[in-house]
Amino acid sequence: MAVQTSLSFIVSLLSSVLVFAALQFCKKYFASSQSLTLLAGFIGSLFFILSLTAISNFEALVLGKGFQSRWFPEVFICLLTACFACSTVHRVAVTTCILFSFIALYYLNAISQKFHTSAPVAALDASMSKKKRK
Repeated sequence: MAVQTSLSFIVSLLSSVLVFAALQFCKKYFASSQSLTLLAGFIGSLFFILSLTAISNFEALVLGKGFQSRWFPEVFICLLTACFACSTVHRVAVTTCILFSFIALYYLNAISQKFHTSAPVAALDASMSKKKRK
């Protein structure tokens, strides 16, 4: 069941603010060990995904349903803000945030392509060639 765009915008915006606040509130804890620094990078990538979702939903509300996020400015700005949030914790958290964010972006793109693309061209070509033979 899909959520409305306006509700998704509000939920993702509030969630991104909560994740950012948790990252800042616990930054000394995350910087205390190597594994927790990697966890901070992962949490930063969650912030990236949530903020990208919020921006994309806001653009869909303002500009219409057919609008898509692009590398620049939406993805780039969200990645910079996530890296900035992780830089307050540790330098390694920034690197892991970038890596986890690119992995998450790859899978988000794959899921989006699966649900939002039209019929494959090969299937259309096969159906057209059958009609030509008759």
